[in-house]
Amino acid sequence: MDKRKVISAYKRGFISVQECAQILGIDTGQMKGLMNDPHLNADPQTLRGQQSVNG
Repeated sequence: MDKRKVISAYKRGFISVQECAQILGIDTGQMKGLMNDPHLNADPQTLRGQQSVNG
């Protein structure tokens, strides 16, 4: 599952921080770092048009 979608669901209140961390397979303490990641906070529609460096 796309990390951005999981984080978006958390931010919208559909899932708890514990559920979000469990889906992503990380510790709830690591959630703080993910919340500050600009790539994960960007709009998925915007990122679709961008090319990946790796491919």
